[in-house]
Amino acid sequence: MTQGQCAGSSWIASHRLLVIGVGVAVGDLFPKVTLIGEVGYSAPTFGDFGQSEARFFSVGPGITWAAFDLGRVRARISSAKDQTDAALGAYQSAVLGALEDTEGALLNYGHAQTRREALRVAAGASDKAADLARKRFEGGLIDFLEVLDAERTALSAELLLSQSSSDTATSLVAVYKALGAGWDIPAAHDARTAQR
Repeated sequence: MTQGQCAGSSWIASHRLLVIGVGVAVGDLFPKVTLIGEVGYSAPTFGDFGQSEARFFSVGPGITWAAFDLGRVRARISSAKDQTDAALGAYQSAVLGALEDTEGALLNYGHAQTRREALRVAAGASDKAADLARKRFEGGLIDFLEVLDAERTALSAELLLSQSSSDTATSLVAVYKALGAGWDIPAAHDARTAQR
């Protein structure tokens, strides 16, 4: 289970409790009927205690109702509904924030890929220019300073390409993180780590 799924299921569980709280508060509007029962022995003397005439039982209903306190009951219902609405609003806000994070991470990743591809083309062109400069030097058409300049440009392009590749990988990790992707560490790895 990923972190995002865990947070979502946690919210669902807490929201269910809030909804149950609303139901309990609504239940206070209605009378509660209970059945009360009692079984026992009652004897005037200790010797009569085991006799069948000493046994007794009673059964009766019990009714409770907040008839004179319905204003407070309605206030509790309203409060419970407000708490549920606030929790829903917080969840929606969290989801929108996660969507914004994901969108931003995807855009950054797309830009990083585009930049890496452009730098790959530029690095290839710089390598060809350096090769051409070496051949022209060997043919005596240019001096060695121009060869060094072409190789410096090629190495600079390679450096920019490797930095861009690193940036692209970092932005891909940001996409995974924004999506709530996780990975499980195998139990064998945990055991090796615990032994150290």
